[in-house]
Amino acid sequence: MAEITAALVKQLREMTDSPMMECKKALVEAEGDIDKAIDVLRAMGVAKSIKKAGRATNEGAIAAYVSEDGKLAALAEVKCETDFVSNTDKFKALVSKIAQAVAECDPQDADAFKAATVNGETVESIVGEGIHNMGENMTLGKFARCSVENGAISSYIHMGGKIGTLVVFSFDKPETAENETFKVMAHDIAMQVAAAKPLCANRDEMPQATIDHEMEIYRAQAADSGKPKEIQEKMALGRLEKFYQEATLVDEAFVKDPEIKVSDLIKRVAKEVDDKISVKGFKLFVLGE
Repeated sequence: MAEITAALVKQLREMTDSPMMECKKALVEAEGDIDKAIDVLRAMGVAKSIKKAGRATNEGAIAAYVSEDGKLAALAEVKCETDFVSNTDKFKALVSKIAQAVAECDPQDADAFKAATVNGETVESIVGEGIHNMGENMTLGKFARCSVENGAISSYIHMGGKIGTLVVFSFDKPETAENETFKVMAHDIAMQVAAAKPLCANRDEMPQATIDHEMEIYRAQAADSGKPKEIQEKMALGRLEKFYQEATLVDEAFVKDPEIKVSDLIKRVAKEVDDKISVKGFKLFVLGE
């Protein structure tokens, strides 16, 4: 009988993506023979995980979780093999449960993500059960969490989970969170992020390296005009302004009414609800990116 070392258990776990304790039991029963241990694991009821492990997971879904008070939210991505499974209510419920675990546990890395719990279940066990019940390999993807003290968070899921967004709003009055006019605006802006895919919420968040890169291009374009240097600089700055209007959420044309900017919409709603409202940030997930 071969010695059941920690390295052997680790090897079997990596080969089969099975729980460590189950791998150790299987190796003891198989007297250290790793091939026989795989058969033991299959007999123990994790055959689907072993059979499916390694298959490409090019489909999947993104889910959002927002707490009842709107102050805590999360996005989670789980990948699977086919859109047939990703479109089922069972798979979407699984991803939603994982998004809730992210919100409640605030994992900081991939290992903490797997260990995060919701209703006593770890994310890793939720995925394992999904593999067993739905018969496809599943892998964890991206995750993100947002919170706000004075404000609320709105979410939007597009194309059945192919795109997911969270938008964090700040305001002064607690009652604004329950105002229907605010809720409609918040949902529309979360949808705006999915449609327009801005780089940042406000201009002051745009990385200086991005601004410098854009200006370098715009100055080179302006130089081709042959106009005086001061005119070239104005031309470059004008193009930078257009860039802001296309890449900064609050400066973008509102998708449901392109005659106004998102910032105009926010000002209009703020006036109607008699509060100060601003966008503090957003999260945007696109499946597979």
